[in-house]
Amino acid sequence: MIPAEFHNHISLIKKLYDQAMDPLCEQYQITRMELDILVFLANNPGYDTARDIVEVRQFTKSHVSSAIHLLEEKKYLSRAYHEGNQKSIHLKLLPASEEIIAAGQAAQRQFFSRIFDGLSPEDLKRVESVFCKINSNMRLLLKEV
Repeated sequence: MIPAEFHNHISLIKKLYDQAMDPLCEQYQITRMELDILVFLANNPGYDTARDIVEVRQFTKSHVSSAIHLLEEKKYLSRAYHEGNQKSIHLKLLPASEEIIAAGQAAQRQFFSRIFDGLSPEDLKRVESVFCKINSNMRLLLKEV
């Protein structure tokens, strides 16, 4: 694969994902970062801190912090310490966020269904394996910088 093709694939995936998610932001009057955080927290219950979001999604700390503040103001999430640990603030989704999260997850399912249409279960396993290896390689490269 030549670099231009690789870049084109990545750009197209991002553009199509944006087309799937951006209408929800308009509908619910939230930013894209807010939507991404809500859906991330719902999809990844073991990752419930701002640090988790920054590390896993590779978002900037300042953007995550601002979005979390807005989500708190809108009563979509709250912050809390776990008993015995006053160091890490954990994020908790609130009932007001349920409709937005359901819409976001439905948009994600439709997006993935459409881009993986026609692939067999074996093909999907190979795609997942390749993406995991690429992700691992990229995370190693980030540590080198």
